[in-house]
Amino acid sequence: MTPLQRALTDRIRAEGRMTVEAFMQACNEYYYATRDPLGIEGDFTTAPEMSQMYGEMIGAALADVWARAGRPHNVRYAELGPGRGTLAADALRVLRASGCEPTSVELVETSPTLRAAQRERVPDAVCHDDLGGLSAGDGPLLLVASEFFDALPIRQFVGGFERHVILAAGGLAFDRDGPIVETAPARNDAMEALARLLADKGGAAIVIDYGFGEKDAKGDTLQAMRAHKHTYVLDTPGEQDLTSHVDFPALAEAARRGGAVPSRLISQGSWLETLGIGARAMALAARNPERTEEIANDRRRLCDEAEMGRLFKVLGVRAPGWPDIAGLDA
Repeated sequence: MTPLQRALTDRIRAEGRMTVEAFMQACNEYYYATRDPLGIEGDFTTAPEMSQMYGEMIGAALADVWARAGRPHNVRYAELGPGRGTLAADALRVLRASGCEPTSVELVETSPTLRAAQRERVPDAVCHDDLGGLSAGDGPLLLVASEFFDALPIRQFVGGFERHVILAAGGLAFDRDGPIVETAPARNDAMEALARLLADKGGAAIVIDYGFGEKDAKGDTLQAMRAHKHTYVLDTPGEQDLTSHVDFPALAEAARRGGAVPSRLISQGSWLETLGIGARAMALAARNPERTEEIANDRRRLCDEAEMGRLFKVLGVRAPGWPDIAGLDA
């Protein structure tokens, strides 16, 4: 029994059954506070850790929208859930080479372990515990949220009744099974807060995550990952990463409620190819011929439909009066 499972067991005994939302929140708060989950020795690998091209394409898109917005001098770079800071380092390198020098770099991160890694890669960054920390600064935001929303907690319903985690046969179990409907008020609240921030300060955001659009199949999407393998959601609480598919239409509606303008939704692969990741791959391979196969494989992992290309999607969110992110305009 894991330390968190003991704590959750005591909590359920004292307070009664707990919602899936509360369970997921408790698990991920403990999980991210106690480890670096990324890389071969961790539990999963994110796109920025696969290839520098991912962050570079994002940096190029942000530099472009900044230029078309009139090149404001007081722009800020911000990132939600920045992992080890790899994406920020790659994106900032392109931004600065394009003439955009953010007045501040602000990372929203609660994990002490990941904050330490971020300080190594982006030493000039300021860390905030939540989105509210970004509201204190002045100037428009160039913001990225890559694989951030999928880890925020969800609610599950079966037959109109909310699903809970209970104690059964000495372990954890769900109190009901059947066709599942998921909602994500925590995600929608976060997006609405982000939209209000953009509407107030100005700027644009790029949101990338795995999830579904209007026509994609929905249902039970809650999953656990440990050592790069899918595991059962209720196994080893706090020792595995819990995520679920992001409902992008719901995020877009939340952005509208917050006063921002959401873009059309596009697959990650299509967006990266539109931005020119193919040309970037060729340039990298020309300078590093010994890595030609590796670079080609990285591009395939990011863009091919059978890899991340179709399941992962991109949504732009901008302040009224700001231009659309390249490749996301209607």
